[in-house]
Amino acid sequence: MSTDRIGRETHNFEGWQRRVALFLSSQSLSLFGSALVQYAIIWHITLTTQSGAMLTIATLAAFLPQIVISLFAGVWADRYSRKMLIMASDALTAVSTLILGVFFALGYQELWLIFVVIGIRSIGAGIQLPAVNAFLPEIVPQDKLIRVNSLNGTIQPIFMIAAPVIAAAMLSVTSLENIFFVDVVTATLAIVLLAVLKSPVQARALAQQATSYFDDLRAGLSYVGQSSTLKTLFVFYGFIFFLIAPVVFLTPLHVAREFGEEIWKLTANEVTWFAGSIIGGFLMTAWGGFKSHFRTLGLASMVWAVLFVGLGLSNVFVLYLVFMFLAGFPMPVWHAASTTLLQEIVEPHMHGRVFGFQQILSTAIMPLGMAFFGPIADVVSIELLLVVSSALLAVPGAWIFFNRGLQQPQPALAPVEQDLFD
Repeated sequence: MSTDRIGRETHNFEGWQRRVALFLSSQSLSLFGSALVQYAIIWHITLTTQSGAMLTIATLAAFLPQIVISLFAGVWADRYSRKMLIMASDALTAVSTLILGVFFALGYQELWLIFVVIGIRSIGAGIQLPAVNAFLPEIVPQDKLIRVNSLNGTIQPIFMIAAPVIAAAMLSVTSLENIFFVDVVTATLAIVLLAVLKSPVQARALAQQATSYFDDLRAGLSYVGQSSTLKTLFVFYGFIFFLIAPVVFLTPLHVAREFGEEIWKLTANEVTWFAGSIIGGFLMTAWGGFKSHFRTLGLASMVWAVLFVGLGLSNVFVLYLVFMFLAGFPMPVWHAASTTLLQEIVEPHMHGRVFGFQQILSTAIMPLGMAFFGPIADVVSIELLLVVSSALLAVPGAWIFFNRGLQQPQPALAPVEQDLFD
């Protein structure tokens, strides 16, 4: 047993609720500002260019840097203070957005500058996510992780509903750069709240680094490769991320083609999903899922399969929105079970790398799924794509749910790299 895990078992979690409140407040401010800028930028590009090519460049700028930085971010989250990494990523986002706001205020509003800042913000997000998921077990007792992750998953859709509404209101009464400055303020407040939070630092970050970055990366890959449980999970994630791509990327186009191009319909498509996610988050926080998080993951995936098929079969917009609302319910269930499962079965000093690998899967495979399904959507109906791809989601869901070898909580995996902390 490594010193990291011994430290976690003996760590005094007294006052953990205050630390969690500070942390979630910090993350909420950061998320709100980022979502505000995200919607404002997308609408600015859409309204000023009306170009699909420009939106494609913006999408690539938002995805590709995150994929690349994830190769480093997971290792960094295991080598350095996770709290400091989260603060650094917020600072990077704030500074880049501040510079963009200043250029806009001075009248320099070239698109290439926006794309550069989108890429920098993508790097910040790529650094932050593995650090956040690895940091939570340092401040939350293990038996409370599922509910804290559920609560965190509930907060996110609340801001994803509020952000587009507030962004639209601000764009109607003020300039785009003022929205950028709001994000700078929220990021600064997020950093201050996190700085106030006192938490232990993992042993690896306090020790002198005796291995290189690439040694740590290879150790992380070996760690996943030697675990049948993690390999099974990552194969499961790969299928889910690929098959869910039509719902994530093509439903707005489906609404426009099938039900009409009115803006309120496209907005309702997004809002109902997030509204369902909020309800699902509260239910998951109260329930906590099955004792086996594998079964919770499987159930969420199978429920998704049924509800997403309903989206494709709905020929009345109100019925479509009902299915979209219900489909939001499993989102926080899936997120909480997935995150908590990795937090519990992976050695603490490997958390960053494993979450980094998971992030690479999601940010790479979902666009790959879109690259596969997108062109097909111009040949066959999106309804058919939704029905087929969604029905197939039940296969990996049932595989995880009924896999007897995964039903019981798994013991922590033995480290494959030299233990530097004994």
